[in-house]
Amino acid sequence: MLHFARWKIILILIISISGIVFALPNLFSSQTLDVLPSWIPHKQVNLGLDLQGGAHLLYQMDEQELVRDWLKNIRGDIRDALRKERIGYTGLRVSAPNRTVSVRIRDQANFDKALTRLRDISVPLSQGLAFTGQQGRTLDVTQGDGAQILLKITDQGLFQRVGSAIEASIETVRRRVDAFGTTEPTIQRQGRNRILLQVPGIKDVTRLKALVGETGKLEFRLVDTTSSVEQAQRTGRPPPGTELVPSEDGFTSVYLLKSRAIVTGESLVDAQPGFDSRTNEPVVTFRFDTAGARRFGRVTQANVGRPFAIVLDNKVITAPVIREPILGGTGQISGNFTVQEANDLSVLLRSGALPASLTILEERTVGASLGADSIAAGKIAALLGMATVVGFILISYGLFGIFANLALFINISLLVGVLSLLQATLTLPGIAGIVLTIGMAVDANVLIFERIREESRAGKSVIASIDSGYTRALGTILDANITTFIAALVLFWLGSGPVRGFAVTLCIGIITSVFTAFTVTRLMVAQWVRMRRPQEIPI
Repeated sequence: MLHFARWKIILILIISISGIVFALPNLFSSQTLDVLPSWIPHKQVNLGLDLQGGAHLLYQMDEQELVRDWLKNIRGDIRDALRKERIGYTGLRVSAPNRTVSVRIRDQANFDKALTRLRDISVPLSQGLAFTGQQGRTLDVTQGDGAQILLKITDQGLFQRVGSAIEASIETVRRRVDAFGTTEPTIQRQGRNRILLQVPGIKDVTRLKALVGETGKLEFRLVDTTSSVEQAQRTGRPPPGTELVPSEDGFTSVYLLKSRAIVTGESLVDAQPGFDSRTNEPVVTFRFDTAGARRFGRVTQANVGRPFAIVLDNKVITAPVIREPILGGTGQISGNFTVQEANDLSVLLRSGALPASLTILEERTVGASLGADSIAAGKIAALLGMATVVGFILISYGLFGIFANLALFINISLLVGVLSLLQATLTLPGIAGIVLTIGMAVDANVLIFERIREESRAGKSVIASIDSGYTRALGTILDANITTFIAALVLFWLGSGPVRGFAVTLCIGIITSVFTAFTVTRLMVAQWVRMRRPQEIPI
């Protein structure tokens, strides 16, 4: 057990030195690291919300809006399906409170054919949801009164739809938050329809809320020039196929637009802020995919001289006149933007639209001063704990205590180095995990040294006592650390946020402490024995 092959010694030294090297950047400020050569490690441990301050926001998705949009899509699917089969219908209505779309078939002879065709709109639930014990379809398609057909969203279908919308919203929010350049935001689902967002180090919380809270639904729609806005407002009934949409372009308060969009934001593949070459005002340039460019070019070619509106979240931001066909699939959006507004709009368009609007249920802002106090308290706790442990082990075991303390220093370096490489987020519970790791690392050495002391008192030689001490203590050390490691994995699996941070530091700390307490100290002791040839063990 005390013999080390040369390659093992080299490997242990490389691991130990690498841990120290990768942990060193955490001792310097970001400004200092920026001026150092690029080949020097620059990664630091990210500080969590409770250590450097930031924003804590809890959002709730508007399920009713999600249902209304779904019902509109179902109504469109019904219209397309019946027209394709040349089946006459009437009374196509949406009832959002009942989650139902109803349609009446004109000719009773076509009723069965229509019912069969509309049942194809309802699809089975996804396999993942069926695996949980929920079975069925997204829609219940039944016969109503007479020749009426009812399509109702099922509870299971809504559950699946909300789950998919939440997952999509999380990815959209993540892309928007990444535009701020912050490190390691926490974005996770809570409950059925809520999203928790924690952004450490954010300074402009107002801008963050504005950017995340925007639904970001973009539409390009034709302006109806055949009827007047005043008449539609006076009667309260716009012409069929049109609707009144409020405006933010500064020219008029409302526009009368065609209900059907020419192209939607789903066809966008890129959006970037820029400046107009003629007026030098901030604009947003956009680019469609192939299908969107073809459709947009076809519509603009057929409507030269007519205005069209760019609608964001059901508000007109600009309504230019089509001077010539736009056939390249690219264009620009202008609307008296500031540079920041143009940049935020491009972020919204690139990140995609939210399936439904998000409402803030809970908002907390952690100040940087509170984070600094937490860091100071954590440092004091870690240093005090380390000093106490180092003093105890040194007094109890003398020279072997020095070996254990050196291994403890390497252990902490390895732990911080791994956290830096992983770009992990350190929180207050994470600091608690580091302090616990310090105690656990020395605990393994205590087991080894006490076993060596017992073997020495039993009359064994120096080499035999040390060899037996490390061999017999290994099983106990592994048993204790494996059970703790399993508990930490369960915490990481079932926990969230700070609990996971504690579990991560604990898991890494267990691995590094076993390596340093058993392997590193054993190498130190082996080299000491080889060089000094002691006649007794100073322990």
